[in-house]
Amino acid sequence: MNTGEKVKEYRLRNAWSQEQLAELASLSVRTVQRIEKGHKPGLETLSALASVFNVEVAELSGNTHHASKMLDTRINEARRRVEQETHFYRTLIIALLVCGILMTVNYLFYPNRYWSVVVTLVWGSVVAFRALRIFVLKEQIATWQQKRVLRIIREKNNMPVQEKSPTEKDD
Repeated sequence: MNTGEKVKEYRLRNAWSQEQLAELASLSVRTVQRIEKGHKPGLETLSALASVFNVEVAELSGNTHHASKMLDTRINEARRRVEQETHFYRTLIIALLVCGILMTVNYLFYPNRYWSVVVTLVWGSVVAFRALRIFVLKEQIATWQQKRVLRIIREKNNMPVQEKSPTEKDD
């Protein structure tokens, strides 16, 4: 099955028209029509389609070349990043709402005490740390993780062979 047939199959499986697919993938309708007629799409077009169908580029193209695998890796990393950012913004909105409610309750019922400020500062610190990790330190963290994985692999490979204890016997 060629790429065009796969694109058409995925499109029909999702019950989308060519126009809907084109809009979701940020492509022109003409591009979708050409692909389904058998024209070979570029990697960027394949990437957009694979992202919309939630499949890997290699699966969509039937191609296992290094470039398509690298593109799949980049798409997966982008998805993971979007998930992290979505989670962060959801946490931020919840924190703002809850802290606002707590400050209102504190002001209305306990105007001489400032317990809500402590809660807001703690929660704000946690959210600020998460923002720092996601938006500022992402490259440094990724580099550290890669170095750490390599170090662990090297340690595993350089481990000395354990000698048999005197109680063990050779056959």
